[in-house]
Amino acid sequence: MAIYLPELDPVHIQFPTTEMALDDPNGLLAFGGDLRPERLVSAYRQGIFPWYSEGEPILWWSPAPRAVFLPDQFKPSKSLRKYFRKSGYQVTLNQACHEVIRLCADSRGPEETWITDDMMQAYQLMHNLGHCHSVEVWRESKLIGGLYGIQIGTVFCGESMFSLADNASKIALWLFCQHFTAHGGTLIDCQMMNDHLASLGAVEIDRTPFMQFLQLQRDAILEEGCFQPRELHQANS
Repeated sequence: MAIYLPELDPVHIQFPTTEMALDDPNGLLAFGGDLRPERLVSAYRQGIFPWYSEGEPILWWSPAPRAVFLPDQFKPSKSLRKYFRKSGYQVTLNQACHEVIRLCADSRGPEETWITDDMMQAYQLMHNLGHCHSVEVWRESKLIGGLYGIQIGTVFCGESMFSLADNASKIALWLFCQHFTAHGGTLIDCQMMNDHLASLGAVEIDRTPFMQFLQLQRDAILEEGCFQPRELHQANS
């Protein structure tokens, strides 16, 4: 059965309403356009994100339901707390964002990743402009895990994570949730649910309440210095 999919104007930044997103494939909204920062920021402010493979046109999505973390409710297991205390891992914020993005792509391999060269360059530029942020996990000065995403008000739109050592991405998420909550962060958007996210405690919410919450929070302001580069310390272990 043929489907209608709007093509984005290459010049003007305008998206269809998310209510037009397809049910199958879930959330597919439009194609085309570009990945310049103005378009990406506009997309995320409307609950839309790009996701496509090499050789495809840029595809834009807004799935329903939405997978999210409630950062103030993230509770690490006792075993994860114990592991971290003995691991020797160091966790930092915004000290190697470009490298985190590259390793998120490399860790999945060219056949599995959606982080194309164009996507990588776009999000690295977004970091330079202050929109994209990363958490890094180090062991003996080697980067072994992390995550990155886009800040929209008090919402963090998670893009990807990687782990090259036991529990590295879990620890990155745990300490980021603590830090983000302490600075007024309210929600972490994970886009689409999968088994790994579910195992970490992600939950699903319908599109309408997600969009309503995003509209309320997208112009809210985090506490000053939230994304200033720093070492993240374990709290209340």
